[in-house]
Amino acid sequence: MTSTTNLATGLTAGHRERLMRVAREVSFDTGTRLFEEGRHADRFWILRTGTVVLDLHVPGRRAAVIESLGHGELVGWSWHFPPYVWHLGAEAVSPVRAHEFDADTVRALCARDPEFGRAIADWVGRVVAHRLHASRVRLLDLYAPYGSGSAL
Repeated sequence: MTSTTNLATGLTAGHRERLMRVAREVSFDTGTRLFEEGRHADRFWILRTGTVVLDLHVPGRRAAVIESLGHGELVGWSWHFPPYVWHLGAEAVSPVRAHEFDADTVRALCARDPEFGRAIADWVGRVVAHRLHASRVRLLDLYAPYGSGSAL
């Protein structure tokens, strides 16, 4: 588990508490697609239990699994940046319990409280940077002649 994607280390206690006030509990069965690349991103999740994999569409091949996410990690960042379209896909690979957040609600909280908004933006930005790196390494491992040369 990385510090950039984990809620406990990604936000201060006060900001976590504020965010959690607008959460709702959801669950997903194994094999449930949480979202598809290219579709509208209107929510996100923080995992409580279970595992979700992120995948990337690769033309002419099966989707490439980029990363596995677990307890406390953010699933979905595309809700934070216009045009609010998913950049990856996500699937539950075990039964999942999660906190779900409505993107419009969280963006409104961010707009009303600039300090909270900066904290969320910083956290989501670190998640994006981490996922971009993970995607690059994974695609090199899968498709480059000699792999990436580094472990995830």
